[in-house]
Amino acid sequence: MDSHQTIPLEFLRLPEEEMRRRTLLHAQALAGRRSVRNFSADPIPLDAVRSCIQVAASAPSGAHKQPWHFVLVTDPTLKRKIRLAAEVEERENYQGRMNPQWIEDLEPLGTDHDKPFLEDAPCLIVVFREAWGEDEEGQRRQHYYTQESVGIAAGFLLGALHLAGLATLTHTPSPMGFLGSLLEQPERMKAFLLIPVGYPAEDCRVPDLQRKPLDTVMSQNLEG
Repeated sequence: MDSHQTIPLEFLRLPEEEMRRRTLLHAQALAGRRSVRNFSADPIPLDAVRSCIQVAASAPSGAHKQPWHFVLVTDPTLKRKIRLAAEVEERENYQGRMNPQWIEDLEPLGTDHDKPFLEDAPCLIVVFREAWGEDEEGQRRQHYYTQESVGIAAGFLLGALHLAGLATLTHTPSPMGFLGSLLEQPERMKAFLLIPVGYPAEDCRVPDLQRKPLDTVMSQNLEG
């Protein structure tokens, strides 16, 4: 007999037409998601942001270890410190760490080492990957597939924020060790992603980019 505790699955089987309707609406909504680098300073409802983080925390994870931690930053002084530290790393990146191909591929996006959005956006969400856990006695406990698990959670978070009517940017000022220091996180917490969140500025513009067609990113193996 299975000794693990289980509960009944709550699952609503939808009619196929309703499945198609929901899928189409969801696809249409997320198709409008863009990375934004020009934010309005207008305040946003932080309770909605916290609800989006709750969505992210519902993601699946290796052995259900839930190896993520989210830090919500709104303090202007701390945002300023994060920006200055990020620009130090980004300056090093653009002036030598990144190879010529990398620089060329970034050129259509119009990015450089200057990161004003880290202060302009009303809040930042710093996503941390918990490399290992600790039990009640402080003993180290193994985690599994942490990169994959936190990546899925980050995808949940970005989708939820977009559907809530907020703009985001996935920012990775590598190396990101300064975020753990500034936010006073323990060694096991590794910075994974820095997400500015807010409304787009009124004059916000984004690169004219096209997504790959579905038939180039999906293959299908049918019977018969």
